[in-house]
Amino acid sequence: MSEFEITCEQNGSKGRYVLILNGHEADLTYSVLSPEAVIADHTGVPDALRGTGAGLALVTRLVADARAEGFRIVPLCPFVNAQRRKHPDWADAFKV
Repeated sequence: MSEFEITCEQNGSKGRYVLILNGHEADLTYSVLSPEAVIADHTGVPDALRGTGAGLALVTRLVADARAEGFRIVPLCPFVNAQRRKHPDWADAFKV
């Protein structure tokens, strides 16, 4: 998987990870439930970025941040939940 540049924007209890590639934007939105839990709300990847690994890169970044910052992810988003099931090594980062 190629390296993507992903930025994180947070405003109060809402935030999103943003990845821009070739002028197209993919994002993963989240809601902060508490200092210990973040809900992954939605992953949006435009058709132009499908198959590039953009969605997986966004989830991978969320998992890395969860581990680094000590929160657990509540995978409300179907895509995030599907990736969680595909990566059993991520179990420590999720609250299900």
